[in-house]
Amino acid sequence: MKKVLGTGVVFIAGIMMLLTSCDTTRNMSKSQKGAAIGAGSGAVIGGIIGNNVGNGKNTALGAIIGAAVGGVAGGVIGRNMDKQAEAIKDEIPGAEVTRVGEGINVTFNENNPDGSKAGVYFATNMSDINANSKLALDKLVKVFNNYPETNILVEGHTDDVGEAAYNESLSQKRAVSVGDYLKAAGIAASRLTIQWYGETQAKVENSSDANRALNRRVEFAITANDKMKEAAAKEAANN
Repeated sequence: MKKVLGTGVVFIAGIMMLLTSCDTTRNMSKSQKGAAIGAGSGAVIGGIIGNNVGNGKNTALGAIIGAAVGGVAGGVIGRNMDKQAEAIKDEIPGAEVTRVGEGINVTFNENNPDGSKAGVYFATNMSDINANSKLALDKLVKVFNNYPETNILVEGHTDDVGEAAYNESLSQKRAVSVGDYLKAAGIAASRLTIQWYGETQAKVENSSDANRALNRRVEFAITANDKMKEAAAKEAANN
C-alpha cells in the first residue's frame, strides 16, 4: 500500500487510468472503483478484476474488498495484515495465504502440492473435525488470538460430485464445524461469520480428481474490525 502523497499520487492516477480504460473494469460498480482507488493497492485491483472474470463468484474476496476503508488508514491496516499473513504462513506451511488489499484470504485445500494431506480437510461425506484438521486450526487460533482486532469469515465449499442440494448441506455442516471448533477454542463468536456455498464457487473446473480436491476446501477472509479501523484512522490523522 502507498500513501496518497508524493509518488503515491502518480500511483493512484495510474489506477484511475486503469479503471477508465480497461474493458474488464468498466463493469465495476462505483463502490468497487472507489475501494480500489481509495486503497491504492494493486492487490485490491487484482481482487476486483478476478471477481469480474471467470465465474464471477468469489465471496471471500468480495468480503475483503467490501471491508476496505482506503487511503492512509487503509495502508496502516494493510501493514498490520502483512504481519498476520506472515504469521499464518509460518505457523501453517500448507495453507494458501493471499494478501488482498486490506485483508487476508486463507484457503485450506485437501492436499499439499506434494500430495500429502494439508490443513483443514474432511473425509468423504463427513463434516467432523479430524486430528490433522485440529492441528491446523489450533495453529490458526494461536494467530487469531495474537491479532484480536479482526473479523473472520469462514466459508465451506465442495466439488460437484453428487446432488447440488446435498453438497450445499454438506458445505454448511463443514463450515459450521470449523466455526464451532474456533469458538470452543476461545475465538469470540462476535468475530465470526459462517457461510457455505456447496459446489457453486469452484476454483477450478471439476474435470479431474486433482481439481475436485482443490474445490473441496475451507476458506477464511480476515478483515479489520471497527476497533482496528478506528486506531488506523487515528494513526493516519497523526501522520
